[in-house]
Amino acid sequence: MDREILKLAIPNIIANITIPLLGMIDLALMGRLGNEDFIGAVALGTMIFNFIYWVFSFLRMGTSGFTAQAYGTGNMAEAITILSRSLFVGLLGAGFLMIFQVPIAMLSFSLIQGSAEVESLADEYFSIRIWAAPATISLYSLTGWFIGMQNARSPMFISIAINIFNIVLNLLFVFRWNMLSNGVALGTVVAQYLGLLIAVWILLKKYFRLLPYWNFKKALNRAALRMFVMVNKDILIRTLCVLSVLTFFTAKSASTDDTILAVNSILLQFLLFFSFFVDGFAYAAEALTGKYIGAAKPALLKQSTRRLFIWGAVVALLFSGTYLFGSDLILNLMTTDKEIIDLAMVFVPWLVFLPLVALPAFIWDGIFIGATASVSMRNTMLAATVVFFLIFFLLRHQLNNHALWLGLILFMLTRGAGLTILYKKHVFSRLG
Repeated sequence: MDREILKLAIPNIIANITIPLLGMIDLALMGRLGNEDFIGAVALGTMIFNFIYWVFSFLRMGTSGFTAQAYGTGNMAEAITILSRSLFVGLLGAGFLMIFQVPIAMLSFSLIQGSAEVESLADEYFSIRIWAAPATISLYSLTGWFIGMQNARSPMFISIAINIFNIVLNLLFVFRWNMLSNGVALGTVVAQYLGLLIAVWILLKKYFRLLPYWNFKKALNRAALRMFVMVNKDILIRTLCVLSVLTFFTAKSASTDDTILAVNSILLQFLLFFSFFVDGFAYAAEALTGKYIGAAKPALLKQSTRRLFIWGAVVALLFSGTYLFGSDLILNLMTTDKEIIDLAMVFVPWLVFLPLVALPAFIWDGIFIGATASVSMRNTMLAATVVFFLIFFLLRHQLNNHALWLGLILFMLTRGAGLTILYKKHVFSRLG
């Protein structure tokens, strides 16, 4: 079982680790320009696209769960149909973003209270990066499908390629052609389309035998499409809750002052680095849970759940130790601004606890996604979101910025505890 878990988890870890690494490099590039406005602009622009694109991350998660269950039953015709259904829904969403990009930008910046300089730079960033929408959303569908097919290597290859392209292009645009924060946005756009080309090439080469099953009419079957939409609707609500917390976190930081915005933006990269790392095991949980439910193997489902938590605990302890003893070194690599570094160290203790508290939420998410137990995920996330906002508004005057971090800790804790309680009834009981 451990070998099967690691076969799925390690490629996803390698792929995921490049995502926060790219964010850190983007912030570091802006930090080296000697003006905190550039850090704030990239942070706010990234926050908006995290919201926009993470809304569509339900396509990756829903596609993964449905595909893994089809794989478990051996129904390859249904598996390829799920991909076509997911791409159809995703491209409809991308078209909506492209058509309504101007009002989306206006609404986004009306909700953010950054300085005039930061907002101006962030608006320029937005107007460039929005053109990556069709590629980015299509990649969610393809990545989820590959994972559901128990193929973790292809998403790893695609992700690494995209991020190498992105880093190289960002360096060229920023330092060679002096494009500043708009160069970071353009590098992202070009890299996403290059990644989509690679994903399509892999699909055609590796799964050529499944293409005769591609039936667009079957993909639009009303009953099947309704089920796909209903499950993904719950995952969408779950994702919106996560985004509302993170968006509020960054927006509240921006409304405090530019220094707090820079500090919290950098520290959130620490959390995102951990989350993408442990998500490697969550993705393995999606693939294995869906496969074992589809194949009706309860003993293997129970065994995989236990081993996934053991591996996740190892990861959480390693990150907590790294943040406890190495935060100062990491911060000095991120920025040369001593004021930002000194203030960031005040909030580092929260980061030490976060990996341990957040671990159950991440692993359970993968298991519930693989089981397509979306209602339980949705309800637990709604409760956790209420806890976050309740804690912040009750304690904001006494704790100031610490209230945001305490709320985030309790948000993660509520998610993990809720899903632990619901697992037996809503996942394992499905297999008797």
